[in-house]
Amino acid sequence: MNNLNKIMSGLVVAFVVVSLSAFTVDQRQAAMIFQLGEIVDVKTEPGLYFKMPFLQNVRFFDARILTMDSQEPERFITSEKKNVLVDSFVKWRIVDVKKYYVSVGGDEMRAKQRLFQTVNDSLRAEFGKRTVHDVVSGQRDQIMEILRQKADQDARKIGVQVLDVRLKRVDLPQEVSESVYQRMEAERKRVANELRSTGAGEAEKIRADADRQREVILAEAYREAQRTKGEGDAKATALYSEAYSANPEFYAFYRSLEAYRQTFRNKSDVMVLDPSSEFFKYLKSPGK
Repeated sequence: MNNLNKIMSGLVVAFVVVSLSAFTVDQRQAAMIFQLGEIVDVKTEPGLYFKMPFLQNVRFFDARILTMDSQEPERFITSEKKNVLVDSFVKWRIVDVKKYYVSVGGDEMRAKQRLFQTVNDSLRAEFGKRTVHDVVSGQRDQIMEILRQKADQDARKIGVQVLDVRLKRVDLPQEVSESVYQRMEAERKRVANELRSTGAGEAEKIRADADRQREVILAEAYREAQRTKGEGDAKATALYSEAYSANPEFYAFYRSLEAYRQTFRNKSDVMVLDPSSEFFKYLKSPGK
C-alpha cells in the first residue's frame, strides 16, 4: 500500500512537473522564454517545447499577418498646397520576436502607433511632391510601393515586417473638389475649342480645295467649249465661203432672208427705213 501511494504520488508530481514544463507553439505563434526576467530563448517553429518550471516562464506572440486600419481619414497637402483626405491600411507581421519585445515591450498597440507614425510621415513626404491628379489617379501604385518600402525599413528596427500599404480612398475636401472640377471643366472646354478650331480649319481647307478644283474644272470646260465653238464657227465660215463661191447671188438672197427673219421677229417693233434702201432689194424684186 505504501509503495502504491509512493507511485501515485510520483506520478502526480511528474504530471505536475511536465504540465508546468511543457508548452506548444502552433503555426500562428512565436514564443519567448524568460528566466528571472531575462530572455533566454525564442521559439518560432511549431512544436512541443519544455522549460524549467517555476524558474522560467513563456510569453506568446501573434505571428500571423496583422492589419492596421486608419480609423479616420488623414489630411495631407500636395505640391499645389491642396488638401486631400487619405484612408489607408497596413499589413504587417512580427519577424524578430526578440527585437519586437525589446523595442516596444511586445505591446501590439505601441507597435501600431509606431507604424502609424511612420506611414503618415511617408505619406506627408510623398504627397508633398505630387499634384492632386497624381495622388488621386496618376501615380497611386507608385506611391503605395514607396510607402511600403519606407515603412518596412523603419519597422525592421522594431522586429516588424511591413508587407503592404494600401490607400483605400483618396478624396478631396469639398472646397478642393469644387476647384478641381472647375479646372477639369475648363480643360475639357479648352480641348473641345481646340478640336473645333482644328475641325473648322480643316473644313475651310477642304472648301478652298473644292473651290479651286471647281474653278479649274470650269476653266477647262470653258476652254473646251470655246475651242469647240471656234471649230464650229470655222466650219460654218468655211461652208458660207464655199456656198458664196458656188452661187454668190443665192448666198446673198439667203443672208437677206436671215436678216429679215431676225429684224421682223417682234411684231411690236417699229422701224423707219428708206424704201429704196438696199435692205429691201429682194422684197421689191425677189426674182432678180
